[in-house]
Amino acid sequence: MLTGRESLCRLIGKRRRFLPNFQSILSSPIQSSLNLLSDKNGSLAEPECSKGEAEISSSDLVTCPVCGNKVRGGDYTINSHLDGCLSRRTKRKLTQRTLLELNFGCSQSKLKISSGESEQLLSRDLGKSHCDYEENVTCGFSEISPSEEKGRDQCGQLPHTESVKQIDGASSTETPISDGRANIMVEFPALSTDNEESRHHMDETVDSISERPIDTFIVGRKFSDEKDVNLGASISLLTDPDNIKDSNAIKVVSASAACCKVLGYLPRELAQYLSPLIEKYCLSFEGYVTAVPEHSLDAVPIQIVCHNSIFNGEKGCDEFDVFKHLWQKALQVAEFAKNRPPNTPKYQQNFCLLLKEVLTSSPHLFKEDEKKFIESFTSLSEDAQRLFVRLYTRKGPWFRLSTILYPEICDPRQAAKELSATGYVCLFEDTTKLNDDDMKDLLSLLTVPELRDIFCTLKKKCSQGSRKHNLVASLLSCYKDGSCSVLPHRIWERTEICVRTSSEAESLFWRAERLFFLNGEQDLLAFLLVDLGIVKYPTYNCIISEQIFINKNDLLAYEEAIELAQVMDQSLDENNCELVLRCIMIADSRISSSPKKLTDSVTPESMATFLSCFSASWVYSKVILLGISFLEREHRYNDAIHLLRRLLNCFTCDTRRGYWTVRLSVDMEHIGCPNESLSVAEAGLLDPWIRAGSRMALQRRVLRLGKPPRRWKTPSFSESLKRKIIEVHIQGRPLNCETGRKSRFYGEDGEQCGVEQLALQYYATEGGWHGVHTESGIWMTIFGLIMWDILFSDVPNVFRTRFQTAPLDMETDHFYPARKRLIESHLQKVHDGFAEEILITSWELHMGTACRGVNWDRHSLSDLRAAVSCIGGPCLASLCTHLAQDYRSWSRGMPDLLLWRFHGDYRGEAKLVEVKGPRDQLSEQQRAWLLLLMDCGFNAEVCKVSPARSSP
Repeated sequence: MLTGRESLCRLIGKRRRFLPNFQSILSSPIQSSLNLLSDKNGSLAEPECSKGEAEISSSDLVTCPVCGNKVRGGDYTINSHLDGCLSRRTKRKLTQRTLLELNFGCSQSKLKISSGESEQLLSRDLGKSHCDYEENVTCGFSEISPSEEKGRDQCGQLPHTESVKQIDGASSTETPISDGRANIMVEFPALSTDNEESRHHMDETVDSISERPIDTFIVGRKFSDEKDVNLGASISLLTDPDNIKDSNAIKVVSASAACCKVLGYLPRELAQYLSPLIEKYCLSFEGYVTAVPEHSLDAVPIQIVCHNSIFNGEKGCDEFDVFKHLWQKALQVAEFAKNRPPNTPKYQQNFCLLLKEVLTSSPHLFKEDEKKFIESFTSLSEDAQRLFVRLYTRKGPWFRLSTILYPEICDPRQAAKELSATGYVCLFEDTTKLNDDDMKDLLSLLTVPELRDIFCTLKKKCSQGSRKHNLVASLLSCYKDGSCSVLPHRIWERTEICVRTSSEAESLFWRAERLFFLNGEQDLLAFLLVDLGIVKYPTYNCIISEQIFINKNDLLAYEEAIELAQVMDQSLDENNCELVLRCIMIADSRISSSPKKLTDSVTPESMATFLSCFSASWVYSKVILLGISFLEREHRYNDAIHLLRRLLNCFTCDTRRGYWTVRLSVDMEHIGCPNESLSVAEAGLLDPWIRAGSRMALQRRVLRLGKPPRRWKTPSFSESLKRKIIEVHIQGRPLNCETGRKSRFYGEDGEQCGVEQLALQYYATEGGWHGVHTESGIWMTIFGLIMWDILFSDVPNVFRTRFQTAPLDMETDHFYPARKRLIESHLQKVHDGFAEEILITSWELHMGTACRGVNWDRHSLSDLRAAVSCIGGPCLASLCTHLAQDYRSWSRGMPDLLLWRFHGDYRGEAKLVEVKGPRDQLSEQQRAWLLLLMDCGFNAEVCKVSPARSSP
């Protein structure tokens, strides 16, 4: 894969179906000094990679079995294209059962509350189940006072104020804070979407509890004894601690029946708070049925009231604080669910919450008509909302309405007509308004028999074959040349009404999704993973003082850059070299003409400049980097040099400068300019943004190129490069010795293994070492666990969504200065020998919570404890300091093996080993790591594995 391709794919995320700026981007004039599409005379020339394309016969082209596109018949091209198609997955049938159709909830263990835990309850929610997120997903922006809301400037930023409310979702207290900026503090996951509506519930007293009715529902009706309920029927609540699915479950029983027949259960979200109130504080609840649904298994609306409370706590005591917290949370859950019956699908609720939060937090990024369009979604009928979300989350773009069969959508046809009338979808009814792309997509909906039937009706023969993609291509060709104008009508006769999301809706909701998640890799599936308990995100505070996009122009420029990146990615898939070159030129033109270049991207004076990765210039730099790799593969080094110079001139403060400088020096040598290559390497060593392996690569280039007569003086760093790294040589019985394949050997037990496993066996036998083959994995896990409180500390603007596993500035130079005092005091404890204690505490508190770098499954707590204990406090503190100061540079390239062994019960030692096979060499990054580890006091060495010599 080309360098930079994977990074660009992550940036793009899920590809957009509609690119609104596609034509304007490609047709706009390119103001670039680099003309990749012209020859020496200045006229347009055929790109090198596409020469002779006209002579390629159809027999030299093959059809991709995944997407149906034509690609060249070369092995490399076919494999690359298939890798891309398979990574994006294939179409899913609309009737296929998916996770979106399931309405599960994550299991919740029984709440055990003691007075010693009361302080923790005040700082974080109990249970942390998916209901907390569902009830409290918005960022608390609704707490802004009306006067502040009116005082927003044109850019949508909050006015400067001396005192702003600090919202704490756990205790719902307001603390005035003052730092000269407008701060909005939000604690995930205890945020309420209806904060204003539930504020009056926060100051409850014990006496008022018996007067407070709670409106909720009876769910789980399929498990009830009584299938029919009557309006006004009396009910009471009983805990069900033996319930295997939820130990907090609460049964709703008929109060009038002598045998207490079960009518169903309370919603899980409410039961997790009421259950400890009933059991620990002996509250009892009674109520009655307020409405009877049409279907016997639907949720039944009820109202319950607490009839007795024997708790006589006093304000200020721990028990009362816990009691009050549980009661307040129960009221919040009930208030949120009042207008959202439990039978509403989770995906529908999640989508509405996403839209609401984006409109609340970033109203300045939408025009008035766009806001009205998005807000109108919640006024649609239930069926229309569900159908749109279903269509939006599918690949599409066109779907046959007759095949849309979802149990929660009663009337898909009526829902489609409603969506069409409001502009959310387009219907294939008017056969005169179709472009070529629509025709191709509609033809793909037909089955092979239907396509053959059309050929018979039109009395035509398919000249390209009888497979589906051949039939589609043949019909599309006939439609384009005008010989088959009735084709749309023939398609409609077989498909009837077809539907797709409109380009306007697709564009606006894509923007909302991007603003909500702040990346392209996450989508509505992230909600579902939380709801199902598969992924649990950390708890942190969101303190927002700066907008990511100051105005809409910045956002539109960013979106346009993402579109260009997608066009670039698709062009590489299709092997369209001309379009790839045009994308490179456009990106070069946009960067060179941008008035806001990413210079001085990280300075102490601008503490939120790490958000520059959300700028158009950043995206264009990714496109250019991939373009450089493409040009180097085509041996167009002069063009690559031009682009590398462009990046180095425009991004003067960027940690990527190391790679760019190394490539510039290498490419200069490729074109026969060793003196210039040497000068580039020497200048790079003076750049403070070039670090780690890139710096060492430049140093080695200077030593190699700077021999007399070019340079007579030996550089001062030459001695450090000549430092000896201990090498250990072992021999093994090889399984294969083929060039280009990973070396395989027979281990000591006779089983096949890689060089790393062979080295582990050697060290276990020779020195009694225990260890793991993990490279950077175990170190990132240790760093994440030890630094957990630092990673998720309260720093402005680094946490903006609930779905983050690390602060936004983690891989920038902003991370360490913003937390310097915390980091230094924390690492002093590590240095003094408390690392193992910190590790155990972090593991027990956060087990299973997603955090960047932490792998809960691969490494056991016992292995981590042994490793930390044997490494020692001083070495571990030094290593964590380097990672905190420059995580991006030092989070890769670490030695393959981490080994440890104990001497007695309390003393131990550790060793790090880089393993190399018969044909492997140390990379510059690996060499830099080994030297750094030696400086930190580690025992580090290289183990070289070679085939055993056969005896004569």
